[in-house]
Amino acid sequence: MYEHVAEALKEPAAIAVDSGLTCLRFETMKLYSAMGAVEHLLATGQVKPGDTLIDSSSGIYAHALALACHRYGLHCHIVGSTTVDLTLRVQLEILGATLEQMPPSKNLKHDQSRRVKRIGEILQENPHYYWMRQYHDEIHYLGYRAVAEQVHAELPDRPLAIVGGVGTGASTGAVISYLRDWGRDVKAIGVQPFGSVTFGAENVHDPEMIIAGIGSSIEFQNVRHALYDRIHWVSFDYAASGAIQLLRDSGVFAGLSAGAAYLATRWEQQSDVDRHFVFLAPDTGHRYVEAAFSRHAEMAEMKDLKPAEINGIDQLSMPWSSMNWRGACVPKARGGIKREAVRGPERSLTWTR
Repeated sequence: MYEHVAEALKEPAAIAVDSGLTCLRFETMKLYSAMGAVEHLLATGQVKPGDTLIDSSSGIYAHALALACHRYGLHCHIVGSTTVDLTLRVQLEILGATLEQMPPSKNLKHDQSRRVKRIGEILQENPHYYWMRQYHDEIHYLGYRAVAEQVHAELPDRPLAIVGGVGTGASTGAVISYLRDWGRDVKAIGVQPFGSVTFGAENVHDPEMIIAGIGSSIEFQNVRHALYDRIHWVSFDYAASGAIQLLRDSGVFAGLSAGAAYLATRWEQQSDVDRHFVFLAPDTGHRYVEAAFSRHAEMAEMKDLKPAEINGIDQLSMPWSSMNWRGACVPKARGGIKREAVRGPERSLTWTR
């Protein structure tokens, strides 16, 4: 029996899409990030029951942190994106979390900048709050050890490819890091939206929207760029086509980051038939019903889509680009753009992978 719903919700289902492909389907993947971090903070005495944890979120992490705080008797304060929907707002309210949601904006950079600024203001007013820094602190890698252990156990002795949204770096990056530390042959394939700074696409605008949760207009300090062998940049429409096709092929109803990962996975499988591919589906498709799934009849067939293979980020173009990253480090901003970064208090973290 689970002691709390958070333990039940966080566990992924490993679903065989075909003989060489597994989908790790989560209800709320970032529960691993939030729960692992909170458990570490409590164990080391950095926070105690009754304290308030604060962070910014586009949705999934807000739910995860609220559940982690509910589980361990902590208060939760979320500065939320304009993309947080009614279903999540109501859950956060009932769970006792405080949500400050940004007003509507089509510009993700504006949305994220306002969130970051507001967190700074709140911390000035409440210096005893603990900023979780999901975008910057490597503490968020800790919880994903359990996911890597599941992959390691269920897919033994096979070369692997892990495909998923890079996001803060603490999902695909953590799973890849653990598996490689255990001696597994792992090809790392990251997925990014256009407009994201993280892998150099900040100057390529997607008119629909940036895909929440897998990219950012601010620099994420806990992304380990050198882990990745391949990167795919995917537009909203193409990610939607992938999510719709995933539902048709497997019955898995997942969000747009899963759709983008499925699209990239099917392309990569064609040229790497000896590996078993595992792609991450970090949330369900419910919040994308109106924007994506309800438009399924007008979306392109995934089988008709292919990426532009590029040699450098200066060649990036909509709607889908792919590139051999080959473990490169942080990309330089194009056109002399000064990247926006947020730095908080440095914390020491000692842990064994």
